[in-house]
Order: sequence, then structure tokens, then C-alpha cells
Amino acid sequence: MRFLASPEYHVFPTLQRALKPYEAVVRATTETEPLLGELAPDVVVADILTLAPALAAERLGIPWATLVPHVHPVGAPGFPPYSFGARLPRTRAAAWGWRRLDRVVSAGLERGRSELNETRARLGLAPLDHFHGGQSPDLVLVGTLPELEYPRAWPGHVHVVGALPFELEFDSEPELPPGDAPLVLVAPSTAQDPDHELLHAALEGLADAPVRVLGTYNRRLPSRPLRAPRNARLVEWVSYARTMPRAAVVVSHGGHGTLVRALASGAVPVVVPAGGDMNENAARVSWAGLGVRVPRRFTTPRAIRLAVATALADDDMRSRVRAVAASPGATGGAPRAADLLEEFGRLP
Repeated sequence: MRFLASPEYHVFPTLQRALKPYEAVVRATTETEPLLGELAPDVVVADILTLAPALAAERLGIPWATLVPHVHPVGAPGFPPYSFGARLPRTRAAAWGWRRLDRVVSAGLERGRSELNETRARLGLAPLDHFHGGQSPDLVLVGTLPELEYPRAWPGHVHVVGALPFELEFDSEPELPPGDAPLVLVAPSTAQDPDHELLHAALEGLADAPVRVLGTYNRRLPSRPLRAPRNARLVEWVSYARTMPRAAVVVSHGGHGTLVRALASGAVPVVVPAGGDMNENAARVSWAGLGVRVPRRFTTPRAIRLAVATALADDDMRSRVRAVAASPGATGGAPRAADLLEEFGRLP
């Protein structure tokens, strides 16, 4: 396996002239093509957010697939708009209400298609007559747990392969708080919540609870000191792969990687979404009955304590989480994705 550095393109305010996002895509595509020409790969796999390798592959006639490293963002009639944090409606009336927004969503998709087709024209590619043109029409790998996906009629080229976990090597083993009480891991986002409001609230709220607490500040010290109570340990970094299988509950902001790792480890997630797709992930967890959702405005010690108590006391929820952890989606995502890619690569 080889790694090559990706060029940096200035698309935000900068001393240089900022490139518009699609200008950057055109430039990145033309700079990616020589690499693909040199490697002559059988298949190109591009993240859903990276258009350049997909467009370069199309220009060179190389089959390309899309990797979606979270729940599938493409909706269906009656679905709430992606990332709103709304759950799938339970009644026909609620579904009708969401359909009323289809025009608004379609207007946004139409704008996206227009901008993509403008980019394709600059690269000498034909325009597309369908939405979500940044995804492969031949193979899309959705790297999430099937239990987090709403029921729908899936296109034949879209496959929910299961969890695709990744973790950097980390040799140190954290010292857990003593005792045999249930372990609660507090795993904040590495990109959100710079003042560690969630970690502060969890440490304070669980101080006298009948649990052990392991919290990590992810090597980002907050503006005010963190104080660990007697039933807690606070560390700068922790291996989720080693720690989550020992935890009964994982409190997090709901980043997809953290959330799926917790479920695949058999730990009940308590999700306090901070932004981005975290609202969507929290909604999916709540809908599936696999965890407890706490709105961000309720990031308080009392709310976290109640949410953790609920996660520990709900035997049905814990049973569903254990079933997910033992499912093929939790254990066989990477082999399934590899099998699909190898089969796709043999296509003429």
C-alpha cells in the first residue's frame, strides 16, 4: 500500500485568492489524473465527499466506486431531510408533512446538480440528468450498521456493508477506576465542543452514581480545569477498540465512528449531538431503540445522569445492542466491502 499527499487548495478566506469549491474540484481532478494514469488501477474508490478521484476515473474510463462512511444521506419519499435530527415518521400524517418539504429539498438537489454539471462541462464530461451525481452509478458501499438505516427499497448497486472501524495504533492501556460497577466511557468529539461541556457535565453528573467513569479529553485541554471525582479516571487519549468492549455505556457527541464502534462493542450509546451528521446519527439511534438521545441544550449534569441511568436500566435496549454487536454488520463489514470491490473489479 502506498500513500501520497493530497494537494492543499485554498477554498476559504485566505491571503491567496480563494478557490470556489468547484474550481478546486476541477484543479484537483486534473492533478489526480496523472497519478491514476501511472497506477492504472482496476478500480478507484472515492469517499462520498471527494469528487476529484471519481471524476478523474470517469475521464480515464476506470470503474469507480463510492464509499459512504456513515448512514446513507440519500432520502426517500416521506423521509425527514438528512441531518435535521428528525426521526422517521410513525404515521401517514407525519410522512405527509415531510413530503411537503420535498420541493425545498429538491430545489437544493437541483442546485447541486447544476453546479456539478458545470464542473463536468469544464472537464469535458457529459451532464447528468439525475441527483446525487457525485456517487457512483455502479457501486456504492455504505459503511454503517444495517440497524441504523431506515427501511427502503435499495437500488441494486447500493450495499450497506456494515461497520468499517478504523483506529490508529495506541499502545498504552488506561487504568480503569477500581471496583466492579458498570463502566461508563465518556468519549467526546475530537472536532466539536472545545470547552468540553459534555465531559464537565458527565463527570459532575456521575460523581455519586453507582458507576465507574473513564473520560478522555482527546489531548485538548479545556479553558477551565477538569476535575475527576473518586469514581472516575481522566486520560488524555484512549483506545476505543480496547476500552469500549469493557464499557456498559458510552457517552459521546454521536460521531458516526464512535457511535458504531460503541454498538459493535455491545455498549449502549448516550448521544448528545453537537453538529453536522451527529443529529442524524442520534435520530437513527433513538428510532432503532439502541440508545438514549439527549438534545444538546440539555448538556447538564442531571440530564447526563438520567440518560446513563436509563441506558443501564433498560434491559430491552441492552439486549438489542448485544444483538447488534453479534450481527454480521458489526463483525463483517470490511470483508463484505472487499468482496464487493473484488467482484466489481473483475467487470469488463
